Amino acid sequence: MLQPNEWFTEIVEDEGSAFSLRVTGKLHEEQTPYQSIEVYATAGFGNLMVIDGFVMLTSRENFLYHEMMSHPALFTHADPRRVCIIGGGDCGTLREVLRHPGVESVVQIDIDEGVTRAAECFFPELTAANRDPRARLLFADGIRWVQEAAPASLDLIIVDSTDPVGPAIGLFSGDFYRDCERALASGGILVQQSESPLYHMHILTQMHVEMRRAGFADTRSLFFPQAVYPSGWMTATMARNGGSFDAFRAEDVRAKPFETQYYNAEIHQAALAQPEFFRRALAQALGA
Repeated sequence: MLQPNEWFTEIVEDEGSAFSLRVTGKLHEEQTPYQSIEVYATAGFGNLMVIDGFVMLTSRENFLYHEMMSHPALFTHADPRRVCIIGGGDCGTLREVLRHPGVESVVQIDIDEGVTRAAECFFPELTAANRDPRARLLFADGIRWVQEAAPASLDLIIVDSTDPVGPAIGLFSGDFYRDCERALASGGILVQQSESPLYHMHILTQMHVEMRRAGFADTRSLFFPQAVYPSGWMTATMARNGGSFDAFRAEDVRAKPFETQYYNAEIHQAALAQPEFFRRALAQALGA
């Protein structure tokens, strides 16, 4: 057990790297039916949530991930009204989605209620929108929920999951992507966290392959910084069946009726730029 003034370290053995935060105290620890959840106080990053030994978020930097998992897709869709979040138990992505006044309903399905209850206690800023009448929180199997969703019943599906291990493995499968494609209405968008382009290109490129095999006509990855995740560099990957990912509603972004800490129209445009090593790897994976 870590003691005050010790360090929490997440080691990426295969890459010979690690990320550490100075810990000033342990705030919470529990073993749910699905995973281990720990919350620490840190010297410089506020509270830290750890799941199965992996950093999930901190108070200081979570806005980077939550804003980029939500706003680019929402401002790319012509008129998103019906949104589903798979995972997202800390509720930060839900909060960002609900900032959009045009959104009429959001259902969030996370298998582990323990994550949400821990967030309510130790990250209350993330759960502030949970009582919004447009929101519905379910603690169930998100894969099964999408399987049973009515065809063309959603405008946007956000997959805010952990890495593809344990309960999250099925969220990176072709079967799941086919169910998402069926559940999305015309013009609908799927967006999913897609790991580090520096460390996890095999996962990232395979996601593009499986999404297109599932019936999506186009896919595009967004690139953004993420200080506490392996390599400090993160992606979210979008898939859709019509329209251009380049033609997002830039003027609506500039006129948005809420504040963000990272996301704006220029950041959106920059995140769409594809690094050369990624272009080559993706072209090879797709057989282009």
